[in-house]
Amino acid sequence: MTHARHHRPVPTFAGGRRHFLRAGSAGLAALASLSMGRPADAALGDPMRILCSGPPGSIPDLVARSVGDQLLFTQGQRVVVDNRPGAAGQISVGALKAGAADGSTLLLAQGAIATVYPYLYNKLAYDPATDLQPVCLASEMSLALAVGRAVPTEVTTLAGFIAWARQHPGQANLGSPGTGTLPHLLEAMLLRKEGVAWQHVPYTGGPPAVTDLMGGQIAGLVLPEGLLRQHHAARRVRVLATSGPARSSYLPEVPSFVEQGHPDLVVKEWFAFFASGRVPQAAVEAASAALREAIGRPELAAAFAQAGMTPAWSSSAELSARIAREQRYWQPVLRANDIRAD
Repeated sequence: MTHARHHRPVPTFAGGRRHFLRAGSAGLAALASLSMGRPADAALGDPMRILCSGPPGSIPDLVARSVGDQLLFTQGQRVVVDNRPGAAGQISVGALKAGAADGSTLLLAQGAIATVYPYLYNKLAYDPATDLQPVCLASEMSLALAVGRAVPTEVTTLAGFIAWARQHPGQANLGSPGTGTLPHLLEAMLLRKEGVAWQHVPYTGGPPAVTDLMGGQIAGLVLPEGLLRQHHAARRVRVLATSGPARSSYLPEVPSFVEQGHPDLVVKEWFAFFASGRVPQAAVEAASAALREAIGRPELAAAFAQAGMTPAWSSSAELSARIAREQRYWQPVLRANDIRAD
């Protein structure tokens, strides 16, 4: 496969007289008293800081701000979102590491910072095993494969696209939001399995890739389905498959990879909250419990639906176990496809 260069102690949450308590017996007791879901007091304490691995307007930014809005309601906790994009999450993780160990700062980032990037990059400025403590999941989303005007209009199925790509290897160039992103890995797994010669075209994010797909500069791409469904509905692109275990409720007319003979291509992009590795575990658990209320609110589900996401809470232990499973999964995928980044 060739790679073309191209144009990617935690606080309990309280407000007013329920001031911003640090973790410990008093803080955990205060958190328990808040778990009844009472709305915020009028007077609010110091804001919580959520570092975000994506720029303003990105999907991680939407997750961070939407959860922050619900924390204000459920816990009376003001939230400041601090966008620190770039360098494969290293900038945002660096800010988390540099912060105080009192847990007043959390990081919202894509799961790849713990599951993929440690095996993708020759050097990282952080060690996920020691610098990141999983707090809880926040959201999940399926990926989707779409083709554009560079592919004949009669190609309307995944099998049809693979057949076309075999016949036109010089035109089989697929974009992604960047080398080593989950969309790139899904493309690599699919086309390597099918024995298709192809060229990877990495972009610095999804929107420019969609623009080139619609313009015919690339044949196809994989992105989160929420970034493609409006263009699919308007027939500017054709979504051929989605990556969930079953059809997506957001694109119910599109069969999944599983339906089309690829049971191994079940891939979910997910976002989660992390604390600094120096924060006590009791405080991590308190933060996870508080976030559970916010993530469970129907208003959050409605906000996420606009981007094709679903809320997905987990405990700290469950998230840690998921990270370990996905590390075991993605490491051999990267090695088999010779995918590395500087």
